[in-house]
Amino acid sequence: MHGILIVDKPQDFTSFDVVAKLRGICGTRRIGHGGTLDPMATGVLPVFVGNAAKAVDMQERADKRYTAVMLLGQRTDTGDITGTVLEQADVPAHIDEAAVKACLAPFVGDGMQTPPMYSAVKINGQPLYKAARAGKVVERPARPVTIHALELTGHPSPNEYTLDIHCSKGTYVRVLIEEIGRALGVPATMSALRRTAAGPYTLQQAHTLQQVQDAKEAGRLEELMLGVESVFMHLPAQEVDEDTRFRLLNGAPTYRFPAQDGRYRISCGGEFLGVCRVSSHTLTVEKLFCERA
Repeated sequence: MHGILIVDKPQDFTSFDVVAKLRGICGTRRIGHGGTLDPMATGVLPVFVGNAAKAVDMQERADKRYTAVMLLGQRTDTGDITGTVLEQADVPAHIDEAAVKACLAPFVGDGMQTPPMYSAVKINGQPLYKAARAGKVVERPARPVTIHALELTGHPSPNEYTLDIHCSKGTYVRVLIEEIGRALGVPATMSALRRTAAGPYTLQQAHTLQQVQDAKEAGRLEELMLGVESVFMHLPAQEVDEDTRFRLLNGAPTYRFPAQDGRYRISCGGEFLGVCRVSSHTLTVEKLFCERA
């Protein structure tokens, strides 16, 4: 069984919890996920099954989209409401929807962001969250991130504001919300997070774990799987003949290949083979996902 299963991750599950459960459902240990979600978060979690697991680290278009709720007047050690409250403050009356909306524009674009201590980022081989749980603070370098779009879309309760965010891979929404709070002059934390898209995958394609289990019991699990080619739809396509297919499967280059320099998704007879690179009209394998006969 091979393919990409888009899961709507439930709250209070880690991304690893989802993978562990799907290993049992799918009957394979060859499973990886594309983009960790915190336990409190829900939404799109692409899970790569079988041969598709080789594509986890090749997601180039790894932008993410989120709907987050920002709570003003509180700051925690984790950056969300699951943590210990470090600071509380009254929110001045002049901070309303108009004030929040007005402060968002400067955050759009390229910037630098320091990963939070409660994160899976590793410093000297150690995940930051382990140091945080031990009460330690580790120096960590800021990383480049891009906020493509940031929009205020709701005001569900006093001091809470709903934000729609389109950002680059590696962006921490918790940190962004704390930064917005500082711009407003009040502490802020994240009270809810839902990922609505990860790369090309959206909530409309996502299935709950119960739906996945029901499909397995009904013998329809493979119907929920997307082809691994879906990861690479941003690449131009090239169809090759059987002779070229044979050479690719054996790691041999194909010379005088009629294509411009670049990366391509390669198929033969409608079967997706993998990703290849052309340089000076020489076609070589980057990674194959087909079964060798």
